[in-house]
This record gives sequence, structure tokens and C-alpha cells, in this order.
Amino acid sequence: MINLARRFIASTRGVAAIEFAIMAPMLLVILIETFDIGNALAVYMKVRAATMALGSITNTYSTGNNGIQAANMSDTMNKVSQVLAPYSSSPATFTVTQIQATTASSATVSWSYSLNGTAYTQGSSWTRLPALLKSTNSCNSYPCYLIFSEVSYAYTPVLLSTFVSSLTLGDNIYVTPRSSQCVQYLGVPSTC
Repeated sequence: MINLARRFIASTRGVAAIEFAIMAPMLLVILIETFDIGNALAVYMKVRAATMALGSITNTYSTGNNGIQAANMSDTMNKVSQVLAPYSSSPATFTVTQIQATTASSATVSWSYSLNGTAYTQGSSWTRLPALLKSTNSCNSYPCYLIFSEVSYAYTPVLLSTFVSSLTLGDNIYVTPRSSQCVQYLGVPSTC
């Protein structure tokens, strides 16, 4: 019996097959993960592009004719959701908010609109001012208005959906109004 055990330990036949049998499942998981990670990166790049588009389109409006009307906002959101193509826009949330900074560290929500999500409450305190605004006083005078656009996407992996239910991919950006001091939405604010 001892002799048989020594021969088994010293044998090298079939080692490659055993090593492959041990490594094959791990290699297969890595291959599948590579596909899902590539898809997630592609969706994230679309989310970033949609965030930039939402901020860029919104900041072109001015105070004339009370700025953005309901139809304009709906059209803007539909156009921005098309940026996500060929991916579905149904798991995405689009929110655009105008922030009124009254000092370098104090701000409130002027107006907010969201598609597939919840808009921020008008008049509520805004505590997420960019640090650069606080440190450089980039607003020449107050009140200063900023457009905050954000997009989030609930990404569900294609191949590993049984292990990972979903990942939230998101991006946000602050932009300043281009055509006027602020952007009105349905007449809010009444003056800039």
C-alpha cells in the first residue's frame, strides 16, 4: 500500500489535464467578466455623454419668453435619452437643476426637473457646491446661477445577472448659463 502511494505521488501523467480542470472554470469566469465589464464601460461612457449633453442643451436657454417651457424640457430630455442608444433609456434617470448661489458657501435650488426620478425641491438648501467655486469666488457677483445636470443608469450585467443584480453608473456636471445670467424654467426665477 505504501508503495502504491509513492508511485501515485511521483506520477506526472495526467497532471496537465488536472491543472486544466482546476483552471478552466476560473478562466471562463474571467472571460465572462471581461464581456460584462466592457459593456459596463460602454454604458458609462454613454452616461457621461448624456450628462454633458443635458448640461450643454439646458445652459443655452435664456430668460427670454420665460426661458424653458414644459415642451422644451420634455424635448430636451427625449433628445438626451437618445444619447444612450443603442442601450435602453428606461433604467436611466435624468435630472437637471438650477442652483442659485447667494454666497460662496450658501445656495438654494432655483428649479429642478427630472425624468424617471425625483426632482429637487424648489427653494431647498443646496450643500453640494463645487469646492472651486468656494475657493476661487468664480462668481463675480451674487446671486450666481449654476446648472447641475446628472444622469444615473441602473446597469444589469448581461452574463452574470444571477450574481450581480445591478450596478448604478452615474455622472454629474456643473455648467454656467451661456446666454444670460440664469435660465428660467416656467418663469422661475422671475428675474435674474
